[in-house]
Amino acid sequence: MPNRQEIALMAHLMRRAGFGEPRWELDARTAKGYEAVVEELLHPEEQPAISDELMYRILPGYEGALGPPINQADWVFRMVNTKRPLEEKMALFWHQLFATSNAKVDNPPELTRQIAMFREFGLGNYRDLLIELAKSPAMIFWLDNHGNHDGAINENWGRELLELFSLGEGNYTENDIQNAARAFTGWSIAPKIPRNPLGRFYWKFAYKPEDHDGGEKTFLGHTGNFNGEDIMGIIVEQPASPRFLARHLYRFFVADEPA
Repeated sequence: MPNRQEIALMAHLMRRAGFGEPRWELDARTAKGYEAVVEELLHPEEQPAISDELMYRILPGYEGALGPPINQADWVFRMVNTKRPLEEKMALFWHQLFATSNAKVDNPPELTRQIAMFREFGLGNYRDLLIELAKSPAMIFWLDNHGNHDGAINENWGRELLELFSLGEGNYTENDIQNAARAFTGWSIAPKIPRNPLGRFYWKFAYKPEDHDGGEKTFLGHTGNFNGEDIMGIIVEQPASPRFLARHLYRFFVADEPA
């Protein structure tokens, strides 16, 4: 029979690694043992996911144009009922780090798909996650990469990628920003952007090779005919990258500053 101290420790873990749990779930987890629960949290694929079919049944218009409340309700339901709490908590972490907003994107289903991408890749390889982020239609629209063209670059995505998403200020140059932007030319959205009467069209990532700058680029001390995936590989090899990520993880899960 778990004692009060063991239950309190488990409650603390589940508040940090999830969204808290009722007493009966804490009792069941405590009976499994702390180390076993940690392993379970780190391997969400071993637990059942909440099905989209369930969401269709309880939220009419789930994929439709009813706006943000449907998508907000979807996420809150998943936070409360998930059997994969750390996966869901990491989706929230990445959502606040890789900030996008419906205020500009104006496509709630696409933002929901982006959060689903955070669930899928959020506990995996950081390079893979950054590549998926760069292919996210919501992020492409949010940071204007659909307007980033060969011979007419838009630096918004390149700048935010280095400053806010991977390295932090002081660990790159303006030249690095420009060459990162060049490497991501041609990474765009299909179909075209305008709304239909019921909302946005369903977006998907579209690579347009005719709009990609295939010329030589120098980025963070490396030179080559880089594309976007090459840029992500170089970024994660920088000493500043793990420090940047560790700092944000600590602030989200532990405290604003180390004790």
